[in-house]
Amino acid sequence: MTEAAIPAPHSSPSQDKTSGVAYRVLTAISVTHLLNDMMQSVLVALYPVLKGNFDLSFTQIGFITLAFQFSASLLQPLVGHFTDKRPKPYSLPIGMGFTFCGLILLSQAWNFSSVVVAAALIGMGSSVFHPESSRVARMASAGQHGLAQSIFQVGGNLGSSIGPLLAALIIVPRGQGSVAWFSLGALLAIVILSQVSRWYARHLTSSRGRASLGKVETGLARPQVMKALSVLLVLVFSKYFYLASLTSYLTFYLIHRFGVSIQNAQYCLFVFLFAVALGTVVGGPVGDRIGRKRVIWGSILGAAPFALLLPYVNLTWTIILVFIIGTIIASAFSAILVYAQELVPGKTGTISGLFFGLAFGMAGIGAAALGSLADATSIEFVYHVCAFLPLLGVTAFLLPNEGRRFRS
Repeated sequence: MTEAAIPAPHSSPSQDKTSGVAYRVLTAISVTHLLNDMMQSVLVALYPVLKGNFDLSFTQIGFITLAFQFSASLLQPLVGHFTDKRPKPYSLPIGMGFTFCGLILLSQAWNFSSVVVAAALIGMGSSVFHPESSRVARMASAGQHGLAQSIFQVGGNLGSSIGPLLAALIIVPRGQGSVAWFSLGALLAIVILSQVSRWYARHLTSSRGRASLGKVETGLARPQVMKALSVLLVLVFSKYFYLASLTSYLTFYLIHRFGVSIQNAQYCLFVFLFAVALGTVVGGPVGDRIGRKRVIWGSILGAAPFALLLPYVNLTWTIILVFIIGTIIASAFSAILVYAQELVPGKTGTISGLFFGLAFGMAGIGAAALGSLADATSIEFVYHVCAFLPLLGVTAFLLPNEGRRFRS
């Protein structure tokens, strides 16, 4: 029996004949992604300080993350869908303005409610930045979509890893008010994104824009597309629910179980987030070469044995294992996103917004749920429960094979 499959990497000649990968543009959006996610990670890195300043419970910490993630996740698919129909290149610097306002408010926050509002403003900046920047990355890719997404996303992962390091060096010793200095990163990002927006607007109607953002027949029936998207959403759930346990609560886990200082816990969080950045670099280009389906199931399921071992080891091995887990599991998202974009061609913004939004949403729900679980039991118990989530990577075997056709 013969069934349709999604196109293999580099299967569109029209995309390969464009004028080449626009590395300067990819570098620019990667740098702004670094700045954007660095500023966002400051919020997470600030949690121990906020917990002490306002006597917050783990549940309240979880709701701060929920406010940030939901303001991003609920808006991103809407922004992506709107800009697929009516592209708004200059929305990029405007969206970064929300992040600037959120950081200023966070630096002066006087109670739990004001922290929640600041977190929501920072999330709104992401809701505009991610779907539109993903469209820019695809337009600049000249057919090498996995490579372009990896370059774009590695900036964000590096920013997420740098944030806790800067927090340890600046915010922990200087206090909450020093967060205002990070708003300078938002101003720099606005300047860079203004230049990117000009390039984006100029190429929307060019052959590059039509080739990268236009529709290409996949050969898949609608039920097959919906089934594949459902599998991808399950994988995003397993990946980001598990990552929420590390990004939001690793510092508390290390402090509570091993008695490390807040500053040293931030350095350990940097190790994990740097590993995530490293894994992101690998995932996209490897997916271009060997197929995205192999990268997807290998990265999520491959992290499972290390996640299951994590709650039982000492401090040294904990740091080693979170580095390994971060490297393996992070390689999936570029492949997942490009695979989904190829399932639904011509809807780059919608798909990017949906998957970035779901990633933020799952992280937010995970943070809130795991915070409540930690309050009810212990932070150690959270890591015992979450260790089983990467096993959901086995569902990747249900995805259609890449290529024009496959036989079964």
